[in-house]
Amino acid sequence: MPACTAYELPGSMPPGRAHVMGILNVTPDSFSDGGRHDSGQAALDHARRMIAEGADILDIGGESTRPGAPVVSPEDEWARLAPVLPAVCALGVPVSIDTYKAEIARRACAAGAVIVNDVWGLQKDPEMADAVAEAGVHVVMMHNRLETDPHLDVMSDIHRFFERSMELAGRAGIARERQILDPGYGFGKTMDQNFVILNRQDDLGRHGLPILAGASRKRMIGAALDAEVGDRLFGSLAFHLLAVERGAAIVRVHDVKPHADAVRIQAAMRRERIVP
Repeated sequence: MPACTAYELPGSMPPGRAHVMGILNVTPDSFSDGGRHDSGQAALDHARRMIAEGADILDIGGESTRPGAPVVSPEDEWARLAPVLPAVCALGVPVSIDTYKAEIARRACAAGAVIVNDVWGLQKDPEMADAVAEAGVHVVMMHNRLETDPHLDVMSDIHRFFERSMELAGRAGIARERQILDPGYGFGKTMDQNFVILNRQDDLGRHGLPILAGASRKRMIGAALDAEVGDRLFGSLAFHLLAVERGAAIVRVHDVKPHADAVRIQAAMRRERIVP
């Protein structure tokens, strides 16, 4: 099965645009779309649909990372991914594997994934950094916490976490140009802290790496709007466009077409700003 095409990181935002990462959950219990795409054909059909709608990257996961979700064994996680992953990679769009387990990352990269999306920023599985380096792929290093702390200086905590993740990546031999940072919206943070991060997201530029923002349909959107999961599209769009204005190079989303249209309009506006 042919590997996915190499992923070129977005460059400076004008005249470029943010890339849209479409979410493909092959899980029975993800918070938004659990069970909808957990059969091989349903997952492949959804992947094709997201590509047609403008997805630049597909992010496939076999274990829900929602708060309180049960831990899945590597065997069960791979059993969900194996029937789907090679076929999705064969579609020709860069594929990201959403896992914090080195064993799954190795198998997924061998099957064609070119990005490892680790919700624990290389800090949970001690073999993950080496697995990424050996595969020669990109890595998304997300900030995470086991518990929320309303008194936490959340930006300082994120910076410290990223410094550690980048240290692990460098020590393993992961090239800087293959590293991506994710502030982890909704993970171990209060609602207010999520919006503090959004407001100050451009501070993350000090690390010199691309930023991924993923707030699609999350609880903070619902809390701000008093909206159930199915009614959070417009809030997700607003959040992600603000994130791109503050430096995000990639947005991770469930609703691809609206986001693909939105980032293209945003890019057109940026190009207009630089016309003499």
